[in-house]
Amino acid sequence: MSVPASSHDAAPTAFSGRRVLVSSVSSDSHTWNLVFLQLLLEDLGHEVTNIGACVPDELLIAECRRHRPDMMVISSVNGHGALDGSRLIRRLRQEPDLSDLKVVIGGKLGIRGADGDSHSQNLLEAGFDAVFEDAAGIAPFRRYLAAATPALEGAAR
Repeated sequence: MSVPASSHDAAPTAFSGRRVLVSSVSSDSHTWNLVFLQLLLEDLGHEVTNIGACVPDELLIAECRRHRPDMMVISSVNGHGALDGSRLIRRLRQEPDLSDLKVVIGGKLGIRGADGDSHSQNLLEAGFDAVFEDAAGIAPFRRYLAAATPALEGAAR
């Protein structure tokens, strides 16, 4: 019996996305956010390496060297994203071979939630390329990815 082919049955096309490394800050043990980001990024055509939760800064830097991503996405759920993220990005920006890596952070970045101060400016000044506070939802991140993908294509190795 023959079944009509759907668009999902089409032959796979050549990879057209970018290599993205996904992780959390060192103190954040949550993983559901990382799985969500991985699935979202893969659905958008990116190749994702999910390093997981509670990754120490030095190990995350080593994984950036090993995987050579075009972008790193850091997610935080525990509310310590601003503190741990600032330390991580300052450390990463000191590495000459990683200083130009696109790095974004998002999620619950402080312990006060939506009623607390925004951490965006401090994290941008520390070295992140973009910051996505959880109160804004996923739409700003999706828009950033859509706008950043052409720029990342030039960075492809």
